[in-house]
Amino acid sequence: MRRRARSGLVSTIILFLASALGAWAFLSPFLATDVEQVAMMGMAHANDAPVFFVLLLGLCLLLLVTNLETRQMDAQLVAVLGVLVGINATLRLIPGIAGFSAVFFLPILCGFVFGAEFGFLVGSLSLLVSALITGGVGPWLPFQMFACGWNGMVAGWIPQSPENPRREVALLAAWGLVSGLLFGFVMNLWFWPFFADPSGTAFAWAPGSSFMRTLTVYGLFYAATSLWWDAARSAGNVLLILLVGIPVLRLLRRFYARFHFTVVDAPAEVGGMAPAKGLDS
Repeated sequence: MRRRARSGLVSTIILFLASALGAWAFLSPFLATDVEQVAMMGMAHANDAPVFFVLLLGLCLLLLVTNLETRQMDAQLVAVLGVLVGINATLRLIPGIAGFSAVFFLPILCGFVFGAEFGFLVGSLSLLVSALITGGVGPWLPFQMFACGWNGMVAGWIPQSPENPRREVALLAAWGLVSGLLFGFVMNLWFWPFFADPSGTAFAWAPGSSFMRTLTVYGLFYAATSLWWDAARSAGNVLLILLVGIPVLRLLRRFYARFHFTVVDAPAEVGGMAPAKGLDS
């Protein structure tokens, strides 16, 4: 049990570092005190986005290796991860109404069944694969990976109740509703600070503004440009989860039961017999 707790702690620390890096990536421009400092960062993260991308990819790889080394995952579960990432990347190619995309559906359910780390990996890596497929690689990519990874990560914190699948689907649909809005709300931050305007017009950020003024101005910008678009994403998330959430959860749990295992330490040597180690599925 101690070994399992240690391995879980290491994975949690890596996930925390990835999230802290994402928070810094989104919020660092707001530390500038004048327009010239914002300009020095490059147009919409043109200078630092490659650094964030490499660091995020490295942390994802470290999370995978750590889970393999500590036997939280095995090669079969990594293969399942690869399949789910490929499927989710393909779902992004399906056209949707307004801001809806099916790419947010699987990270929520995978994070819920397999855990926060797995959900983060499915969300972030599927955005990377889909960008490579569609040619959507640009300074926005690491920010999309962070935001979609958080979508799956938070789903891993929702309490499970397999005996009541309707309750689970209701909770997941509620998170799908909220996360559809939050994704757009957070993603706008990757470019909005670079609209910096010393005069502080209605939709532009003025460097050096107070937190409340910044939040108010950004709220106006979001309501005017993104709210209805993101509402379509939220509605699509809810509809998908309500329609196919139960059978997909059942399928994912079958994969989890088949491929997930934990290493159990045998009791101390008794009666001269050597201790043994076994696998508890």
